[in-house]
Amino acid sequence: MDYYQTPEGDRNMETMGNLRRTHYCGEVSMANVGQEMTVCGSIARSRDKGGIIFADLRDTTGILQLVFDEDTPKDVFAKAESLKSEYVVICRGALRERAAKTDKIATGDVELYVSELRILSEAQTPPFEIRDGINVNDELRLRYRYLDLRRPSVHEPIVLRSKVCQVIRSYFCDNHFCEIETPTLIKSTPEGARDYLVPSRLQPGHFYALPQSPQLYKQILMLSGFDRYFQIAHCYRDEDLRADRQPEFAQVDEELSFVDENDIMTINEGLIQRLWKEVLGVDVQTPFVRMPWDEAMSRFGSDKPDTRFGLEIQDVTEVFRGTGFKPFAAVLEAGGSIRAINAKGMADKLSRKNIDKLGEVAKTYGAKGLAFSRLTAEGTSSSFEKFLTEEEKANLYRVLGAETGDVLLLVSDADWVKACTALGQVRLDVARKHDMIDPQKFNFLWVVDFPLFEYSEEEGRWMAMHHPFTLPRAEDIDKVETDPGACHAVAYDIVLNGVEMGGGSMRINDPALQDRMFRALGFTEEKARESFGFLMDAYKYGAPPHGGMAYGLDRMVMLMLGKGSIRDVIAFPKVQNGGEPMSGAPDVVDEQQLKDLCISLNIDK
Repeated sequence: MDYYQTPEGDRNMETMGNLRRTHYCGEVSMANVGQEMTVCGSIARSRDKGGIIFADLRDTTGILQLVFDEDTPKDVFAKAESLKSEYVVICRGALRERAAKTDKIATGDVELYVSELRILSEAQTPPFEIRDGINVNDELRLRYRYLDLRRPSVHEPIVLRSKVCQVIRSYFCDNHFCEIETPTLIKSTPEGARDYLVPSRLQPGHFYALPQSPQLYKQILMLSGFDRYFQIAHCYRDEDLRADRQPEFAQVDEELSFVDENDIMTINEGLIQRLWKEVLGVDVQTPFVRMPWDEAMSRFGSDKPDTRFGLEIQDVTEVFRGTGFKPFAAVLEAGGSIRAINAKGMADKLSRKNIDKLGEVAKTYGAKGLAFSRLTAEGTSSSFEKFLTEEEKANLYRVLGAETGDVLLLVSDADWVKACTALGQVRLDVARKHDMIDPQKFNFLWVVDFPLFEYSEEEGRWMAMHHPFTLPRAEDIDKVETDPGACHAVAYDIVLNGVEMGGGSMRINDPALQDRMFRALGFTEEKARESFGFLMDAYKYGAPPHGGMAYGLDRMVMLMLGKGSIRDVIAFPKVQNGGEPMSGAPDVVDEQQLKDLCISLNIDK
């Protein structure tokens, strides 16, 4: 039976019968001309030209034009006349060369002359056209995500993401890694972002947490004798969304034993090389530049510097040593510094109005203001030069290599990191607005030697910059408790074009040092045991030197494709309020479900 009756009984819908796909639409070419083939998919659009019908058939690989004319069997032609957008069909025919070729689709040299057609499913008119280049608001797109995903530009990144995962698995398996799944219902820990909690029915009042990372379990695996582990793990963080952040995300996670940081960086450079070559056809040169955190902050104002353009930050503190300019003098008296950027040749592009806007950018990132000088052929306009001596001006110009046509931008602050951070954002703003960034470049680098701790004013204590298990540099171990701010970590981030793509560290494998780390973080022995007791116990039975890292898979694919948001590479992303518009999650649950979990709601109306 090659048809079935719909529940309404008004139409007999066809089945595939004995037809089965022999070719994918996007994979046929002139080499296949003359071949009989069967293809299937959805009708992207249909055009009746009177006596001849053209229909574009879309499947997961691309689009192929179908053709029907007066020589087509009458019953087939009649069905072709009824074709509408998004009808699901399977058809058989002969591939032939197109008379009117096009370069708009990959199969623009060929077409399928159809001899048999089966309509497998009809479709209502969709709420928006299923094609690229349309302007549809995000809410509508995500509510009808199953339609949005049919559009080639939305569909293709998901397919590429799958290929990326295949290459990753292949590479790690080739390098003696073992793929191991770690639990997704785990113990909540106090460090890091806010957890998503899952109530336990069998232990009322107790909660699991969804993992922010497999960190503890992958270290346990190293202690369990697995030398090399990896997984593509689902992770969850209850934090505000942004372009490169989702509440649930995929993480390429890895851990290795009997290695040092150089070994880990080398094997991950190999992974990047293979990924970019096999997926994008791009040759990546290794080894990557390794830049200490202090240098990255000082030169670029960021621990994830974009090195595709210049505008580097320079330290001009010594120029103003003993200056009479009160704002700079006050900063220097407080032990601060003065940093500057020379925007070479940009005086005609950076008007006073533009500079005022850059000043607002600097203030957003903690600067009290942005001092400037515009060196034009008509003269110099400056917010501060009239307060300087001629010697100070000459020295400033010399240090910055300033000449006519340049714009000098300066920030001063008691905290050199804050001054550099503000200028780093100004740097990025100038580059983006004036097309100084080559989007075709892939500039990889490692940022290394991060601070081990960072002080939290909110918490009133030192916090781990990465996590409590990060190994201090050997020369800093004696300072862990006495001078935490001077300690550096054996940690490394892989950065691509100003975005942190992944990061990791060597781990502490000495129980005594781990105890000292907990104390430096303000953990009592009881609190440390409550949170990490099982790991501390495991260490008593021998722990190899080990380390690892993790990539945000979504972020990696976003960067590979040059997309602006990780939502573009996730099949079913969340929106700003953490919701998923298509299914309506999160949603209320009935009273019985709450009762089973011993939960009562207390929501302020």
